[in-house]
Amino acid sequence: MRRDQFKQLMFGTLFSGSPWRIMKAVLFIIIMSYVGLAVFLFFFQTNLIYLPSSQITQTPEDYGLDYQELWLPTGERNEKVHAWSIPAAEANDSGRWVLFCHGNAGNIGGRLTMAKILRNMGFSTLLFDYRGFGRSEGRPSEQNTYEDSLAAWRWLTEEQRVQPREIMIFGRSLGGAVAAWLAREKNPGLLIVESTFTSIPEMGQQLYPYFPVRWLVRHHYPVRKFLADYDGPLLIMHSRDDEIVPMEMGRELYEIAPGEKQFFQLRGGHNEVWYVMGDEYEDILRQGIENLWPPAGDR
Repeated sequence: MRRDQFKQLMFGTLFSGSPWRIMKAVLFIIIMSYVGLAVFLFFFQTNLIYLPSSQITQTPEDYGLDYQELWLPTGERNEKVHAWSIPAAEANDSGRWVLFCHGNAGNIGGRLTMAKILRNMGFSTLLFDYRGFGRSEGRPSEQNTYEDSLAAWRWLTEEQRVQPREIMIFGRSLGGAVAAWLAREKNPGLLIVESTFTSIPEMGQQLYPYFPVRWLVRHHYPVRKFLADYDGPLLIMHSRDDEIVPMEMGRELYEIAPGEKQFFQLRGGHNEVWYVMGDEYEDILRQGIENLWPPAGDR
């Protein structure tokens, strides 16, 4: 049977006859399309959440930054996580570290602007890629991102012997969820959460309001719970113009956190804040850090 004959037979059968029969055929197609999309969301959600890039197009050297390349063992298989240790400039070295958890796309090569900002503020920075991102081995998953951040923490506290109170955990977007989990587990000197959702189910419901996302998701990242259980210093920053994660979610996270905290409103789209605000972004970040995480001698 030729393709055109099959189509004529199939759709001719569905749409021939009474209006009621045609209506049932249309309803059948709508229902099957809905079910098909729901099945797609269930089985392919990992590919929707994690958008890694294996190609690193920039290194700290391109930004004039000294760095050490690291391979950190993680997980039961001891897969290797790729990381960069970027020291602060000697002239303004505070002796404190930032453990930076990036978002769901790209790799650490796209986070060097942030590393340079933090270096200018006197901090050494540890950038790492989750498994499956950049040069890191393995595949990304919710549990793996937690374990990968823990591998970065162990390098700082065990190999570099940095005291937990001298570490700031900074997470952006999905990285804010990872950072919140790690902060709850390890109690750092300061936690910064920028442009982060309340949970994956709630974020998914925002993006796909006509599907029962809460029943379909296999990745949760319950940031609400993490921050409710974390009582250390917390800085939350969120843009009023964020077109992906609404600022109301940032406000909700701020309200639920029990400890000392501050909220700063930013400007610009989800991935445009640095470019829109320029030096003002660095000024706001510096102010929040100074308010919540003064040097040891000033505490």
